[in-house]
Amino acid sequence: MSEQAIGVFDSGLGGLTAVKEMVKVLPQENIIYFGDTARVPYGSRSEETIRQYAAQDAAFLLSKNVKMIIAACGTVSSVATELKDTLPVPFTGVVIPTATAAVRATRNGKVGIIGTSATVRSCSYKNEILRQNEKITVYQQDCPLFVNFVENGFISEKDPLVQLLVERYLCDLKKNGIDTLILGCTHFPIIAEAISDYLGKNVRLIDSGKETALYAANILNNHGLLNHSETIGSCSYYVSDTVEGFMHTAEIFLGKSVHDEVKHINIEKVALRLQG
Repeated sequence: MSEQAIGVFDSGLGGLTAVKEMVKVLPQENIIYFGDTARVPYGSRSEETIRQYAAQDAAFLLSKNVKMIIAACGTVSSVATELKDTLPVPFTGVVIPTATAAVRATRNGKVGIIGTSATVRSCSYKNEILRQNEKITVYQQDCPLFVNFVENGFISEKDPLVQLLVERYLCDLKKNGIDTLILGCTHFPIIAEAISDYLGKNVRLIDSGKETALYAANILNNHGLLNHSETIGSCSYYVSDTVEGFMHTAEIFLGKSVHDEVKHINIEKVALRLQG
């Protein structure tokens, strides 16, 4: 079972930041990624719809015989918390790993959180931080347009539009004197330089993709599921919208071409077939 793939899913492309970190942390592991690009973004959907989509995404990955599932999506991790209890394999979202890293990182006890509207409404990161340390002051800000900017290639820290949006969303967090900021959506590390430029180098950014990759490695180790093969693992990608659109943007996220590794599926039809 240790040679089976790790399944990773996200509402779109943001989860590729987690995949990139996982390849660094666990280079021998095989990874299957599903990006629900036809239904992105999840952050503006109702909680019922988010739970439905998450269950369908996980069911697809289970059909690929994965040994673990990672919801590399802040929205799913925040809203579909019951998903873990329905799966026959180990599971993690991004909330616990990321919140834990923020608690360890803060020096002045002021932590900021940015995410989609659904993530911020859920207070998932805030609640987890306060569960670990009730003395920390937490400030939240939803940044719904960040996802659209990233997926449309507006990512340069020198782009005036990116700078304007960063300032618009983060001005209150900066005024409140945070020293740690959780990038509570896996899209957000792509514009980390613009965020850091605005907040200043003294504010530590917590990358949910990186922290989740490290956390997943510990889970696999604890379950005896690490792949000890000496060969480099493979990555395959599935999307629910056009392959062409995904490939172009995926190269920005991953820093390499994925031309021959992407396939299209109709997630709703697949879900109906699996349920039947």
